[in-house]
Amino acid sequence: MPPTDLLLAFSLFALISSITPGPNNTMLLASGAAFGFRRTVPHMLGVTGGFFLMVLCIGMGFGALFRAFPDLYEWLRYLGAAYLVYLAWRIAGASPGVRGDGGCDAGRPLGFFGAAAFQWINPKAWTMAVAAVSAYAPQQGYLPGIFVISALFALINLPCVGLWAGCGSLIRRLLDDPARQRGFNRVMAVLLLVSLYPMLARA
Repeated sequence: MPPTDLLLAFSLFALISSITPGPNNTMLLASGAAFGFRRTVPHMLGVTGGFFLMVLCIGMGFGALFRAFPDLYEWLRYLGAAYLVYLAWRIAGASPGVRGDGGCDAGRPLGFFGAAAFQWINPKAWTMAVAAVSAYAPQQGYLPGIFVISALFALINLPCVGLWAGCGSLIRRLLDDPARQRGFNRVMAVLLLVSLYPMLARA
């Protein structure tokens, strides 16, 4: 079990990294506005579950694969960027009758498995997971500590992503006007593209 001071520091890191804007939170905001909170719950659970598995895998040694083959990380980084550009285009071009697609097919929110799989090409998720393991994994009792860190991150992450989906559902009624729907979709598309900047700036 990691020491208490390490868990407290890690909890603050998990809170800040989970609640700040990024691809997941932008997509959840758009999905909450398009489909409401209840229909966005599988998307939320997929984000948290996929991220839990990612942190656990990196902690168990998956990260060594990227140290051995650094080009693999670069390919995933650009694949994620290309997919996010595609999602931004889809959201910006969504018809007013469908209030944004939240990164999914028109009329259907992103499901659990789609959201979980997205974490593996999400640049922010990779950065968060690698930082969590490299900075906060305890040397004593490493394997149990990795599981505790993964689980704690998931527990903190879920209400954070839920807050973004909830905010989207709160503004749902404001988007009955087609012009406001189009404006909202375009703003979400721009925010999704802006979330790419920290990743591309390191290229």
